Amino acid sequence: MAIFSIHRIHDTFLFRYSLNGYPYMAHHGDWFGGKAVGMAVLNIGSLTANVYVTHLHAEYCRDKDSYLPHRVVQAWELQQFIRHTSAGADMVILGGDLNMHPQDLGNRLLRSYTGLQDAYLETAKFDGCEDGMTLIADNPFINKKELCPFEKGIRIDYILFKGSTKTDIYCDYMSTTKGSVPNHPFPYSDHEALTAGLRLETHTRTETRSDRQPKIKDSAAGKLAALVDIVTEARTEVKVGLHCAERMRYTATRTGVMGLALLVLELAIAAGPEQPFPRTSFYLLAALCFAILLTTFLLYIFYTMELKALQGAEDQMRLAVGSLQEKLRGFPLAQPHNARGGPQRVMSPVHWPRRNKRGAHCGQSGLCERSL
Repeated sequence: MAIFSIHRIHDTFLFRYSLNGYPYMAHHGDWFGGKAVGMAVLNIGSLTANVYVTHLHAEYCRDKDSYLPHRVVQAWELQQFIRHTSAGADMVILGGDLNMHPQDLGNRLLRSYTGLQDAYLETAKFDGCEDGMTLIADNPFINKKELCPFEKGIRIDYILFKGSTKTDIYCDYMSTTKGSVPNHPFPYSDHEALTAGLRLETHTRTETRSDRQPKIKDSAAGKLAALVDIVTEARTEVKVGLHCAERMRYTATRTGVMGLALLVLELAIAAGPEQPFPRTSFYLLAALCFAILLTTFLLYIFYTMELKALQGAEDQMRLAVGSLQEKLRGFPLAQPHNARGGPQRVMSPVHWPRRNKRGAHCGQSGLCERSL
């Protein structure tokens, strides 16, 4: 990962995700390559921009995606990192290979929690592959079987952005490369490159505060309710990963115990006065036992680390759901508003109070005005 800028880079930081796949899946290479998010703080005139670049774990099989809990945790840690480091920024830009489809759980979690907008969906002009695809079947570096059931390709690379209370940010145009390098038979990469033109404007208020407040409350309540559902779904997926990691650690423990028992049995036989097997067989069996013990010990440590990372993310999500639900209870139910933006006055049946002896209709029902 790298960030190049014509503006001066004032600060940088690299955060490594707690989960990066499995070391024994060497043919995938994600664990050895490592996954992280990089941040650069830029000054664009008088404005501060936080620019992030990241690469999440790949999806090798959509039907049986064993890496989905890891990718969800990475998306969770990514949104936490962006939220906690961009509080004072005038604009936020995130680019990279998220390895997630637009409606995947991790993508929805990231965008809903941070408020980031997709440049492809927000752009006024687009020039590139169909549907903004960045991993196309025509690329010679791509195995078409890995794209099934998406015959033409998928969109997994993104440019996301958002402004602040001081600035509005718009995407005027966006483009992607289209296969091969001009005048050459090969492409730049297995992924298509993305380019976006972003325009900054000083934020102006077109409505008064009293006019906007009811609309903002109704919108915020709806977003909070949707976010609660998304985080709950993510928490469920992380729990699936927890159960899988516990099962794998138990398997590693059981295999290690069997290897230890075999080693003890071999030592007991070797301690006897007679040797029923050749010395070479004992050496080979001892080497096998030590290999089993070492492998299972390392796997036990790895699965324990995975369990702690998954459990930590699940605990954070549980607290987040509770906090979001508490905020949601603080919003009043959606109420109708009149054209002036104030609460609508409706007619509600009430029971008139009993009048004195001079009253002609004691206990009569009627209608009165009540402000909601």
